Amino acid sequence: MFAVQYQTYGEPSVLEIADRPEPHAGPDSVRVRVLAVSVNPIDRLLRAGHLKELLPLQLPAIPGRDAVGIVDEVGEGVTDVAIGDKVFGLGGVSDTTAEYAVLTAWAPVPTVWSDEEAAAAGLASVTALRALDALGELDGSTLLVGGAAGAVGSAAAAFAIAAGVRVVGTASETNHERLRAMKVIPVTYGDGLVDRVRAAAPDGVDFALDAAGSGSLPQLIELAGDTAHVVTVADHQAASELGVRSVYAENDSALLRRAAAFADAGQYTPHVSEVMSFRDAARAHAQSEKRSGKIVLRIGLDR
Repeated sequence: MFAVQYQTYGEPSVLEIADRPEPHAGPDSVRVRVLAVSVNPIDRLLRAGHLKELLPLQLPAIPGRDAVGIVDEVGEGVTDVAIGDKVFGLGGVSDTTAEYAVLTAWAPVPTVWSDEEAAAAGLASVTALRALDALGELDGSTLLVGGAAGAVGSAAAAFAIAAGVRVVGTASETNHERLRAMKVIPVTYGDGLVDRVRAAAPDGVDFALDAAGSGSLPQLIELAGDTAHVVTVADHQAASELGVRSVYAENDSALLRRAAAFADAGQYTPHVSEVMSFRDAARAHAQSEKRSGKIVLRIGLDR
């Protein structure tokens, strides 16, 4: 099969197209013919070698954490999907940007989503739901989402609003109109954040979710009033120093089905900033390092 790979850690230019052995579905997994994948921050960190001590990869490695595709192999113990079904989900730490990929967590693609939106949903939605679950009962509260225009932040905002939560979200001004359309109260991040949030939410915020990793955890703690009311999915080192809970993604099909249910109810549409060919993987990685927004790679259309 063809795949995007890198033989050494480094800049986006190390990404290349190569012929790789096909993977096959094992127990409790499915193989999909991949339609599209998204570029996530962890993909860039792994490729650059920043996580090689924590998450060592066998090189050459295929990037990619999530995917959408058509099931073409069903592993032992799998009973909820059949060959020919379209699903979105999660593979291993790094292995989905290829013609075929094995998923260990999946859910049917909502009919209201495009393939590109489904490709953008997997990792973002499970991370957002785990973060919200970590905060506990939120109904009727005010939640501050740091990085609300990003993939995880916008998913968390959508899920929270659907659950009856008032959401204030930090983002650059260019993304404020999109947040307003989601019913998020936008505020600009950076110096003066505490004062701007208090002006936007005079009654205060009850909880805060850091999806940006921009160094704002001290301000989020000040606004939420207690480290127990703050979680981060992006600034794990500062969280350890400040006593804030860190949340990581899990390959959990139940979380993916919850995200799909929000979509079916018209309450969650993953935001895709740009769609490229898999042949442009290096350019996609380079662009994703410079700006927020989810880039999706279509697989196989122009092999």
